[in-house]
Amino acid sequence: MTETMKAVLVREHGGIDKLLIEPAPRPKIRADEVLVGVRASGINHLDLWVRKGVPGHKFPLPMILGTDIAGVVVEKGELVDNVELGQRVAVMPGFARPTSEEAMSGKIHLARDYGIFGETRNGGCAEFMDAPAVNLMPMPDWMSFTDAAACPLVFLTAYTMLRKAELQPGETVLMHAAGSGVTSAGIQIAKLLGATVITTAGSDEKLVKAKALGADYTVNYRTHDFVEETKKIVGRGGVDVIFDHIGPETFAGNMKAIKWGGRIVMCGSTTGGEVPLNLRAVFFKRVSIIGSTMGPKADQLTVWKLLCQKKLKPVVDRVFPVAEVAKAHEYVESRQAFGKVVLDLAKWG
Repeated sequence: MTETMKAVLVREHGGIDKLLIEPAPRPKIRADEVLVGVRASGINHLDLWVRKGVPGHKFPLPMILGTDIAGVVVEKGELVDNVELGQRVAVMPGFARPTSEEAMSGKIHLARDYGIFGETRNGGCAEFMDAPAVNLMPMPDWMSFTDAAACPLVFLTAYTMLRKAELQPGETVLMHAAGSGVTSAGIQIAKLLGATVITTAGSDEKLVKAKALGADYTVNYRTHDFVEETKKIVGRGGVDVIFDHIGPETFAGNMKAIKWGGRIVMCGSTTGGEVPLNLRAVFFKRVSIIGSTMGPKADQLTVWKLLCQKKLKPVVDRVFPVAEVAKAHEYVESRQAFGKVVLDLAKWG
């Protein structure tokens, strides 16, 4: 057994040239962990942030990228009893000390030491990855590794967002950025919950794909005002729920499009971190603004079951060989993708 492996890692922040394919130490597992032979790794915006850096935030570098992972169990610790050698698995992306108060009460994502693979601990964009056995989700035989690697983070995030927003059957939800991984997952979940879905995107091609996922109404935000178009659909009162991760570019419009007593749930802010906010509008309209990041393991297991039952489906735009990881990052940054971009790690070139 060799002591090294190939991995995609970042040693310093910067452009595409900071993505390195280099030898790295092969992980050594603990008694409650497994070693996964990685077959596919989904790319998230988190990979881009770790590579480029985020002002005011410190990432522990060097870091092996890769948050969404699928592969085969090749080694397991003596305390592991929930998977077998050779079993095909996907990996839950978040982790924390299992004996923390939050973890033991089912709220592991609220623990102060909560982390994400590829951000606070080496990820799985490598030949092998070490992971706690409690993070493993068995894959059905029919599911491909690339499909499995497209699912964990975005479906968890979307499911938890809609659960926290208490989306009800018959309600209307406005979902921004239909082509993103989290919204392409959210559209499906909202429809499964019995809601009416209005979604936005910057191209008609993406809106056609959003319709195919179940969206009831679509708005091209480049050619139409999403507030006016939304009110044409639901009336001047507005929508019950808004699902957003854009931030400043959409926030003012969201406050106009939300109905009195409505809920705005946000998991990100890709266009910046600050918005002008009229607090009177918040309390006069009785609007709830809800922050959401990741989610508890219970939500991850629930949404994984729905995927395994084919009630939800992975949305994979393109698969790149791992040797073309730089091209994959450029493609994600171009905002051309609808759904997820995945790296195939079967061959390292």
